[in-house]
Amino acid sequence: MTNWKNLLSVSVLAAGISGTAMATELTVYTAVEAEDLARYAETFNKDHPDITINWVRDSTGVVTAKLLAEKNNPQADVIWGLAATSLLLFKAEGMLEPYAPKGVELLDKKFVDKSNPPQWVGMDAYVAAICFNTVEAAKLNLPAPTSWKDLLDPVYSGYLIMPNPASSGTGFLDVSSWLQLFGEEGGWKFMDALHNNIARYTHSGSAPCKLAAAGEIPIGISFAFRGAKSKAAGAPIDIIVPSEGVGWEMEASAIVAGTDNLEAAKTLLDWSITKTANEMYNTGYAVVAYPGVAKAVEFFPPNLSDAMIDNDFEFAANNRTAILEEWSRRYDGKSDPK
Repeated sequence: MTNWKNLLSVSVLAAGISGTAMATELTVYTAVEAEDLARYAETFNKDHPDITINWVRDSTGVVTAKLLAEKNNPQADVIWGLAATSLLLFKAEGMLEPYAPKGVELLDKKFVDKSNPPQWVGMDAYVAAICFNTVEAAKLNLPAPTSWKDLLDPVYSGYLIMPNPASSGTGFLDVSSWLQLFGEEGGWKFMDALHNNIARYTHSGSAPCKLAAAGEIPIGISFAFRGAKSKAAGAPIDIIVPSEGVGWEMEASAIVAGTDNLEAAKTLLDWSITKTANEMYNTGYAVVAYPGVAKAVEFFPPNLSDAMIDNDFEFAANNRTAILEEWSRRYDGKSDPK
């Protein structure tokens, strides 16, 4: 009896070698918003119709855990759109294929891994902010906070939500930035007090702002671009940049070491840093890797770059496991069900 499964695998591999027999299929792990994936693939396929992208999409924490679990038997060919701190972790574990995409010298240097050749390249950056529903806050006589530490006031008890850092890249950038801003002891002391005012922890980084925009909660700790989009759509929210400074994170991409479809994976990574791709990223993020591409975003906080902390990505990556274990031990009881 013919083993059709093995035959198909051989045929796909042969297509990857010849590039003409049939479409090469790439399994791409991503944490990019689901609504954006179809247009990325469609635009990529205009130039490369011989490569089919099979997306495996979930939140940052889930994708990171999945890749680590598959370290000795990789299932993905490419990682596209995952937190740079996760990519640094994979780099340390020897899970990435070094590759300098065509045109990488055109990118802002802080979006490119420092190894030569680089093991990952950045796409865009997202920056923490507070989404404050002015209508709901007025009903509850809640003052507008101006700093992270303002959120510790008991007046906000039960009126805050933020993302779970174990599942959300936005949540992790918040936690790692607080540990950098306030020191280890001060950071956990801050989060202990903040926890008293938290209603629940979501598993999505954009959810707290979306829920604040919808009036389901007065205050959501999220990221600035999500707030700007919600405000542009008519939501009664203000995007507040805390005075102490804000954490930020990059979405980045890389080739998984050991892929059987290396040439197709390189083609995808080449395309992922093009001006065309960066223009697409700019519809979802105000800061992108390709200089001169980002257009002004309505309601995006002015001079937000001045508030971005000098983020220690190595600290965040190297201490990720310990930070998440400690956070979960202290606070996971208020997390949404998975």
